[in-house]
Amino acid sequence: MVSAGDFRNGLTVEIDGNIYQILDFQHVKPGKGAAFVRTKLKNIINGGVVERTFRPTEKFENAHIERKDMQYLYSDGGLFYFMDQDTYEQIGLDQDTVGDALKFVKENESVKICSHQGKVFSVEPPLFVELAIIETEPGFKGDTATGATKPATVETGAQVMVPLFVDQGDVLKIDTRTGEYLSRV
Repeated sequence: MVSAGDFRNGLTVEIDGNIYQILDFQHVKPGKGAAFVRTKLKNIINGGVVERTFRPTEKFENAHIERKDMQYLYSDGGLFYFMDQDTYEQIGLDQDTVGDALKFVKENESVKICSHQGKVFSVEPPLFVELAIIETEPGFKGDTATGATKPATVETGAQVMVPLFVDQGDVLKIDTRTGEYLSRV
C-alpha cells in the first residue's frame, strides 16, 4: 500500500480497479483548507491520461507490472505469436493488444511483453532497430540545402521519412518510439 503523500513519478498504482502510472504529481498546501496532491495519471491499459486530486492520507494498492522478454515469431490471421525464450512457451495476442508496436519489428526479434496479474496489456518493441529499405525514390544531387526528406518503405512495410542521399538497399537505424530515421548502418 502506498499513500498519496508518497507518490513519485513512474510509480504504478491501482485506483478504482484500473492500473495507472503517475506521470506528474504536485503537493499543494493552499492558504485555507487541507493540503492535497494533484496528479496526472496514465491508464496503462488503454493509454488515456487523466488528472485527479487526492488527500495525502488516501492509500492505494501498488500495481506490479511484469515485463518479460519474448521473441516475436510470426503473425497468422489476426493473431501475433510470441515465444518465451526460457520456457519455449508460446502465446498469441490479438491486434488490439499489439497495436502499432510491431510496426518496426521483424520476425525472430525480441520484444517486451507487459502484463499485470497474468493479463497482457501491451508489447514494447526495442528502442532502436536496424531495417533495410526495400523501396524509395532516387535522390537528386545538390538537392540537400533545405534538409529535404523523402518517404521510404522498410522491410517490415512501415514508411519512414529519410534524407535524399539514402538509397534502396541501405540499412537504417530507426527509433521505434518516434518512427524517425537516425542514421545509416
